[in-house]
Amino acid sequence: MWLGPEEVLVANALWVTERANPFFVLQRRRGHGRGGGLTGLLVGTLDVVLDSSARVAPYRILHQTQDSQVYWTVACGSSRKEITEHWEWLENNLLQTLSIFDSEEDITTFVKGKIHGIIAEENKNLQPQGDEDPGKFKEAELKMRKQFGMPEGEKLVNYYSCSYWKGRVPRQGWLYLTVNHLCFYSFLLGKEVSLVVQWVDVTGLEKNATLLFPESIRVDTRDQELFFSMFLNIGETFKLMEQLANLAMRQLLDNEGFLEDKAPPRPAQPHRNISALKRDLDARAKNEYYRAMFRLPRDERLDGHTSCTLWTPFNKLHIPGQMFISSNYICFASKEEDGCHLIIPLREVTIVEKADSSSVLPSPLSISTKNKMTFLFANLKDRDFLVEKIADFLLKTSSKQPGDNSAGRKASVMDPAPELQ
Repeated sequence: MWLGPEEVLVANALWVTERANPFFVLQRRRGHGRGGGLTGLLVGTLDVVLDSSARVAPYRILHQTQDSQVYWTVACGSSRKEITEHWEWLENNLLQTLSIFDSEEDITTFVKGKIHGIIAEENKNLQPQGDEDPGKFKEAELKMRKQFGMPEGEKLVNYYSCSYWKGRVPRQGWLYLTVNHLCFYSFLLGKEVSLVVQWVDVTGLEKNATLLFPESIRVDTRDQELFFSMFLNIGETFKLMEQLANLAMRQLLDNEGFLEDKAPPRPAQPHRNISALKRDLDARAKNEYYRAMFRLPRDERLDGHTSCTLWTPFNKLHIPGQMFISSNYICFASKEEDGCHLIIPLREVTIVEKADSSSVLPSPLSISTKNKMTFLFANLKDRDFLVEKIADFLLKTSSKQPGDNSAGRKASVMDPAPELQ
């Protein structure tokens, strides 16, 4: 685990150095693992008899500079695997960056700031999804509004610890992603950096790695290129930035505002936390993916999807894939690229039947249409719930059709027939 940097005056007492580079040292506690002699035996015995709260982790990483006699603990681990992951992250993300600095004091200040940022990021992500600490998130949102002069209505979606590259020098700070802006603030080494970029001004986003920059995100605007790096989870950050940039462009083109697709107006709600806004963005992304995959109307909204198999008579196989359900369609896409895609309009469905589960196929479901075609699905994890959903959509679809008052024309949902004794 990462630790808030603390001074260590005697780095080698009771510890064995296993790896070292110009800025960090990985050490193992004497008495842990093989060898160690009498000293290692004594230290190991001491660690065993200590109360669990006072025990020392068997591995640690120290930050040190060439001319300094002071070391700083930055990480510890209970296993070699855990400490190796931390060591590799430092080598892959910080070594090249630290070599740019001219002053050893600046190097240590930057390392301390980065480690504190990582710890804050981890603490934020430890909360279960949907249960983020509203106090901490609201504090970050208020800080963002005050720092960048944002109006009350500007909602913070998420914030990340990272570095902004100004020339060849990284500025450690916080990246704030709001509904309409990308903001960054840093105050380190006595220098302040403050950036505000509107999403509508972003012309390109790219995640890459170069000799100069570690794995980073490049943000292109009409008149500049911005580089951000050393994220704890760069994939999550880049995905969210893409969603916000795409949303801003759609707002600009459609003038729809930040609303769900064709959704009826909802009453004003109190402050929504980080996960609520992220869920809105994820839902929009899934809707767009669903509509694009099956070329459906723009107002079609995905209700859910589940894994299943589809019987394909042309090759007599049960093809694994995903079934997608929305208010007007049942769709299927096989796992293989350029495989089988199926679109069944609900207005064409006449019978949805739960076949007998005692047959060869587990949890089978057949769907018949007006043109006498029958589609057989199987391996549905929650078939009963799925059938209830389809039945609800069929009922709504039947009520939408003008002049459809005949019960014979409405689709029906049938349970499996009882077995003959």
